[in-house]
Amino acid sequence: MSLIIDCHGHYTTAPEPHNAWREAQVKAFDAKAPPPLYPDIPDDLIRESIEGAQLRLIRERGADMTIFSPRASTMAHHVGDEGVSRAWAERCNDLIKRVVDLYPETFAGVCMLPQSPAADLQGSIAELERCVNELGFIGCNLNPDPGGGHFAHPPLTDRYWYPFYEKMCELDVPAMIHVSGSCNHALHATGAFYIAADTIAFMQLIEGDLFADFPTLKFIIPHGGGAVPYHWGRYRGLADMLKKPGLDKHLMENVFFDTCVYHQPGVNLLAEVIDSKNILFGSEMVGAVRGVDPTTGFYFDDTKRYVDALDIPDADRHAIFEGNARRVFPRLDAILKARGL
Repeated sequence: MSLIIDCHGHYTTAPEPHNAWREAQVKAFDAKAPPPLYPDIPDDLIRESIEGAQLRLIRERGADMTIFSPRASTMAHHVGDEGVSRAWAERCNDLIKRVVDLYPETFAGVCMLPQSPAADLQGSIAELERCVNELGFIGCNLNPDPGGGHFAHPPLTDRYWYPFYEKMCELDVPAMIHVSGSCNHALHATGAFYIAADTIAFMQLIEGDLFADFPTLKFIIPHGGGAVPYHWGRYRGLADMLKKPGLDKHLMENVFFDTCVYHQPGVNLLAEVIDSKNILFGSEMVGAVRGVDPTTGFYFDDTKRYVDALDIPDADRHAIFEGNARRVFPRLDAILKARGL
């Protein structure tokens, strides 16, 4: 029987003192005042925030483990400067570490990075090293547009990113390509910015030859790959027009999609178009869409039931639920093997 590993979970229910500190930190920056002291958050408050939400729903919906990172929409790399982003990332990642320490059988940590529009990636490299080597994290979330919705950063294939990729490969960790909140009023954060960024990232990768330089680099493009599976023929055709190899060799040994699609026809399409070896189970729960689907009576983000309903071989379902996560996150595989799993 497969473990059910959710590759995409965020701490969307973080304790209120943590969120209040962030508000005070940003206000202090705007006022050119010293940042506030971070509050003492007791373990009981963390337990309360997890046990009534993520942990309860993980158990109710039949998952075993969630790969857990700070709330994506509040990474907000466009707010403040690199110093503000660094302090916020450290606090958020330390909080994830505390959750993992309290519930080690259920959560594995993934870090956010102290990216900032005007900064290089040295601070992000240092935080990735800290989180992997000191906190035991197994991956990171990489924001391809830290400016918050204007897409002014170089494409993911640009050498601007290479120092960070070198560190990822050295540490043997993947990155989920995940933007944050939108400061562009024309882009709704979760309904437009997220999906657009996922799609844009995939096209950037088609246009370059990144994996020729980094053959072991691994990316998860969340939210079902944005528009990519729906337009798979378009991207295959564009790769051909650009004189690139077929997508199976050009990208799909290094790029993976999750199942955060939120309806059965969408997951059916994902599984029909994308090879099962490139799909990881994910729910983003509790996340972008929290309500009950009136056509089914079940929560939109209860995505396990969509994978359960797929007409696919058991080996493919095992790959989606467990095998691919262990392959994409080698440090998670090592943790599970150490537990005899």
